[in-house]
Amino acid sequence: MHARRRGRSVDEPPPTGAAAQDAEPDPEQVARAIALRMLTGAPRSRAQLAEAMARRDVPDEVTQRVLDRFTEVGLVDDVAYARMLVRTRHAERGMSRRALGVELRRRGVDEETAAEALGQVEDADEEVAARALVRRKLASTVGLDPQTRSRRTYAALGRKGYGPGLVARLVREELAREGADEQDVPDLDD
Repeated sequence: MHARRRGRSVDEPPPTGAAAQDAEPDPEQVARAIALRMLTGAPRSRAQLAEAMARRDVPDEVTQRVLDRFTEVGLVDDVAYARMLVRTRHAERGMSRRALGVELRRRGVDEETAAEALGQVEDADEEVAARALVRRKLASTVGLDPQTRSRRTYAALGRKGYGPGLVARLVREELAREGADEQDVPDLDD
């Protein structure tokens, strides 16, 4: 037996108000809302948006249709996104091309687009950024023994994706520039 309230059973939806609206949201509206909310905060790759829509159970065909439309109007552009990410992460964080490539793949950028974006960073740019990081790290470890300073600098630049050969050369050069004796400079690139 159903409870009755003002002439209708309690399990029936009310005729007006929010509860009277369709309980099932339109998947296309959900997909658009997700994309717009995410793009308001920061640029995103198509794959990141698709992943967020999948988490909210938006059907694949709706996801593709919405993302195609957003791409068509220029709100989603993986090429521009990859170029911006490479440019800013290299300039602001000193990340190497290798680390940037990992970051782009993690964000769902395809290999061809990633390679094109990574082409913005030349060998000389990468060395300048690595040298600046080496100098900052060595400056923050003044007073410690050369072995410890070198080890910490290697670790810091390794986390940024720089190869051991480049780091070893730059650490030796910068310690020598500081006046460290050649015998005090450890050879950690073995």
